[in-house]
Amino acid sequence: MNLLALSGAAIGGIVAAVVVVILLAILIWYFSTYNKLIRLKSQYEDAISTIDVYLKKRFDLIPNLVETVKAYAAHEKDTLLKVTEARNMAQNAVTLEDKAVADKAMTQAIRSFNLVMEKYPDLKANQNFLDLQYQLKNIEGELSQSRKYSNACARELNVKRESFPAFIVAKRMHMEKAAYFTVDSPEERQNVKVQF
Repeated sequence: MNLLALSGAAIGGIVAAVVVVILLAILIWYFSTYNKLIRLKSQYEDAISTIDVYLKKRFDLIPNLVETVKAYAAHEKDTLLKVTEARNMAQNAVTLEDKAVADKAMTQAIRSFNLVMEKYPDLKANQNFLDLQYQLKNIEGELSQSRKYSNACARELNVKRESFPAFIVAKRMHMEKAAYFTVDSPEERQNVKVQF
C-alpha cells in the first residue's frame, strides 16, 4: 500500500513539474513575443521619425529656393504660391496621414517648381540656386529611401502583429496596424513625360 501511495505521489510530482515547465515555456514565449513586438514598433516609429527629419530639411530648404527663383520668375507667382501653401500644409501636419498628404502636396509643388525653373537658363546657371537644387535633390532621395524603409518596418510589424500566435499578444497590447506611406493621386502613378 505504501508503494502505491508513493507511486501516486511521484506521479503527482511529475505532473506538477510538467505543468510548471509548460507554464514557464508559455511565459517565456509571451514575453519574448511581447519584446519582439515592442522592438518592431520602436523600429517603425524611428522610421517615421526619420521621414519627419527629411520633411523638415525639405521644408527649411524651400524658402531659400523660392527666394532665389523669385528674382528670375516674378510672373510665375501661382507656382511659387503653391510651393508656399504646400510648405505651410507640411508645417501644420501632425498625424501620419496629415504628413503623407502634406508630403504629396509638397512633391507635386516641387514638380511644378522644377518646370518653372527650366524656363530660366540664367537661373539654372546661378551657383546659389544650383547648390540649393543639389541639396533638394539629395533630400528627395533620402526621403524616398526613408519612405521605403518606413514601409518595410510597417510591413514587418503588421505581419508579426497579425501572425498566429503573436496576434494574441498584440491584441492584449492593443497594438494598432502600422500605416504605410502610399501614393494616392493618379498623377503620381503615371509615367513622367519628358520632352526636349
